[in-house]
Amino acid sequence: MLDNITLKDERRIANHELISEYIYTYRYPEEEHSLCQLEMRAFFNTDTDSNFIKSKVKVDPSRSPFMKDRIEVMYEGNSLSEIMEQVTKLRLGESTFSVSFINFKEMGNSKKISYKERNQIERDLGWKIDADFDLHHPDYAFGLIRLNDYWYFGEHVESEPVWLHHVKKPHSYSTALGTRLARSLCNIAVPDPEGISVIDPCCGIGNVLVEALSMQINISGRDINPLVTKGSRKNIAHFGYECDVTTGPIETSPEGYDVAIIDLPYNLYTHITQEEQLSILKHANRIADKVVVVTVDTIDHMVEEAGFQVKDRCIARKARFSRQVLVCE
Repeated sequence: MLDNITLKDERRIANHELISEYIYTYRYPEEEHSLCQLEMRAFFNTDTDSNFIKSKVKVDPSRSPFMKDRIEVMYEGNSLSEIMEQVTKLRLGESTFSVSFINFKEMGNSKKISYKERNQIERDLGWKIDADFDLHHPDYAFGLIRLNDYWYFGEHVESEPVWLHHVKKPHSYSTALGTRLARSLCNIAVPDPEGISVIDPCCGIGNVLVEALSMQINISGRDINPLVTKGSRKNIAHFGYECDVTTGPIETSPEGYDVAIIDLPYNLYTHITQEEQLSILKHANRIADKVVVVTVDTIDHMVEEAGFQVKDRCIARKARFSRQVLVCE
């Protein structure tokens, strides 16, 4: 690294001369492991059984119900002393900062660090940075993490559990997708929202719509039941979002969408037939190039008959109830 560089210089180097590397930490219940990995593959084109992943892809950690932290790597080394030496080159001017040591649990082969030891390392590292420390409202938040006995330091972004704010809605159905699953589906379907148009043609009460809108995904909703679409509109407005939600069957839905997200109706709670399910998939192929389908049954034969191929999949479990998530193109 260069001597006495400012954070602005560091970012210039990262953005134009080098490709930044990001470290993401994860936390998930075992029953959602498969769903979490499918979301990883959508974001990063790879997955891991570990509770962290390194990538050159930048993602807002608040998008995922599983991500907890993101560190944009500025310095790295074989020891803490190497990091200590490198951060002395950083100049923040009048800006304030904070430092968080992320190893509050095991990370790869690196053991969990006790609170007392983490606190001491944060203080020692903070003394090396030529700026004022501010724990509560810093201009810059930095993170330190040790992975497999190697050390990384950089800007730290902590995930905000946005989806939790959407759990309580004015209108809800017991059969509706949970907010965590709905949010992950949006990420699987649209890892990068830029320029992507999306439709949920069986939107129900609007859980997918709310999560997508909270991530600035350009989405429209549609459902055959007018009472359901009325409730969906009220739920969307309740959280301060706006979305076009129309009433009608998928057969009359307009074409030209990049992605469709479909929680496929099924016999456990509706009287839909397999022929009607197949019709939904065929019309999904007409209106969108890519479809993410949620189903309780194995429908690979229907997917193929509708003209799609299953590109990726997972099992999303909740207690004894399981759904399949299929990425179809």
